[in-house]
Amino acid sequence: MSSTAADPAYESNGEKINPRLLDGVLAAAVTVIIMVVVAADLERTGRAGPLAYTFAVGFGVILLARRRAPRLVLVLTVLGIFLYYPFQLPPIGLALPAAAALYSAAEAGCTRSAIATGGVLVSVSAYARIRDGLPTDFLYSYEMLTNIALVAAAIALGVSVRSRREIRSHQEKLRALTAARERQDAEVRLHAEMAGIARDLHDTIGHTLSVIAVHSNVASEAVGRNDDAVMRAIEQIQAANSATLRELRNTVKVLRGPETESTERSGIGMTSISQLVSQVRNTGVNVTAHIDLSPGDLDATIDAAAFRIAQEALTNVMRHSAAAEVTVEALLRDDALELTVTDDGQGVTDSRSQESRGRGLRGMSERANLLGGNVTVGNRIEGGFQVRATLPRRLNT
Repeated sequence: MSSTAADPAYESNGEKINPRLLDGVLAAAVTVIIMVVVAADLERTGRAGPLAYTFAVGFGVILLARRRAPRLVLVLTVLGIFLYYPFQLPPIGLALPAAAALYSAAEAGCTRSAIATGGVLVSVSAYARIRDGLPTDFLYSYEMLTNIALVAAAIALGVSVRSRREIRSHQEKLRALTAARERQDAEVRLHAEMAGIARDLHDTIGHTLSVIAVHSNVASEAVGRNDDAVMRAIEQIQAANSATLRELRNTVKVLRGPETESTERSGIGMTSISQLVSQVRNTGVNVTAHIDLSPGDLDATIDAAAFRIAQEALTNVMRHSAAAEVTVEALLRDDALELTVTDDGQGVTDSRSQESRGRGLRGMSERANLLGGNVTVGNRIEGGFQVRATLPRRLNT
């Protein structure tokens, strides 16, 4: 049985119709039509009495089970027709009382059963008419064609109703799947944006805290001995603090509305790395920068990602390497950006240093992988540590 019997309601002009009410109306309509035909008594049998009307009511009542058992309704209807005529009651035809049952079976997906039953009814009707002496010319040209047309129309209507309902069901499922996919895509975009913001906060705050830690140590050691060194350290702390607060405000604006994202992050890029280099130099590390780039050489997203990778690499230098010399190189080669940050420090030597650097290194790799690039890191044979990032010059569209 198809899903028809399980359908809670039909729709008419966007409004739900109770299926039980619809079945009741159909049963009542069949009963009334058969009663009218019985009352007309076209062959003047004079037998339009209670038994004939009881059969009419029975044909209608059977239809109340058409959703739960459409094949059973079909069988009972045919048996009722075959039982009706031996009583020599007013003729009601064979196809007419069976039309609703044929329609219900086809609507429920029992199309083959409906066709087979219709064929049996038409054949029995033709045989009975020939036996009663009806001229074959009239039988073939009128009555048989009428019965075939009525059976075919009932089955075709049932198939049509079922097809339309299945189409609506498929459309609703498609809309539900589309809505679920859109929600899933939105969640993925939200997660990606949150991960990007988390990486930005990690890189920015981590770098700033490293700068503050270095200069606060310098200030604490110089208190009472070198007031100028203390003032310079405090100035560097204030500058780093102000820059970080600006970035945090920009990040908050991005969180409040996506329309501000393009304008708030536009100042981050490799062409503005000189401020970052200056902060590291002021901590006592000699930084050499070779940036062979011009504004517009990179897409803004690539440019910002390269800046963040360089920032995290320099933060690791300040926090872990004990390096005296650092070299930052950025150049375009084969339509790709190659960024390297190399130091002469102690490299990765202990588990705590590896764990601490690992979080930042994972952030670098995530940034590069999302953009179609990669990051390789490791100790150098000649000593020190190197971060090498390769990023595409332009985003693929």
